[in-house]
Formats: sequence, structure tokens, C-alpha cells
Amino acid sequence: MALAAAGLVACGDDAAPAVAPAAKSPGDANRFVGDGPDALKARLATLKGRPVVVNMWASWCGPCRAEFPFFAAAVKRHAARVAFLGVDVMDSRDGAQAFVEEEPPGFASVYDGDGKAARSLGAGRAMPTTVFVGRDGKVVFRKLGGYANAEQLEADIRRYALKAS
Repeated sequence: MALAAAGLVACGDDAAPAVAPAAKSPGDANRFVGDGPDALKARLATLKGRPVVVNMWASWCGPCRAEFPFFAAAVKRHAARVAFLGVDVMDSRDGAQAFVEEEPPGFASVYDGDGKAARSLGAGRAMPTTVFVGRDGKVVFRKLGGYANAEQLEADIRRYALKAS
């Protein structure tokens, strides 16, 4: 577990990766759009040409819950230029669905029950983890642990997703 001066910022260990969803269209926001690494790979392929912010999360992860509102606000602010995608890692389907209904993130998510999808992006050491994928489909940056505030997320979106826009 990772700790920061502001408090707990990550859940899990090497076996528990997390990622979050991106909306392909408004109709699939706040929904699950597949399972596992193949679904994540296919989704990222449809988003190639746009920067993608992938948030790995789980309903049982406190820091994941704390940062979801920051992502919901970022989606509203940047959806025209940046795609957002969630990866629900090592979670129960019922818990994940209930959490998305309680705290809609504004992006679609891939269910990742065994953590393989998260590991396919080089994540899985902490939850939440946010992975920034460039227009070319390659990972630009991985942030282990949660965002303490919306300003930190905004700075990373500007630095890693919008800098080449």
C-alpha cells in the first residue's frame, strides 16, 4: 500500500491492478463494454488517433472512490479532445455495477476480474492507477495511486494527453 502525507492514496499490491473507462459515444458512458484484455485492446484500437486516459479502479478501493468525481468533471471538460476509459480490476460485477450507478464517472469501463487487462498496460502495482495512452496507442505515462484533488488530475491531463493536441 502506498501512503502520502495527505493520507492513503493507493490500494492493493502487485496482484491487484486497476484502470478506468473511456466513452466511445455518450450512449456507453457509465456502462461496461466488455471483459478482459481483449476487450481493452479492442476498445483502445477504436480510440486510436485520440489521447486516452485509462483509469483503473475497483468499487472496494477507497482512493478509487475518492477520485471518481475528479474524473467525471474531467470528462465533461475534455471529452471533445480526450477519450476516457475505465478498467474495473479484481472486483465483483455486482459491486462494480452498484458503484458506477452511485457515482457515474462519465466514461465506459472494461471489467477486469483477474487483473490481466490492467497488466497488459503495465499497471497492477497499486489502485487506482491511471494510464495515459497517446494518439499512437502507446503508453505515455503511468500514475500509481490516486489523485488527491482535481487540480493534480487536470495537470496530468494537460501534460500527458493534451500536450500534443
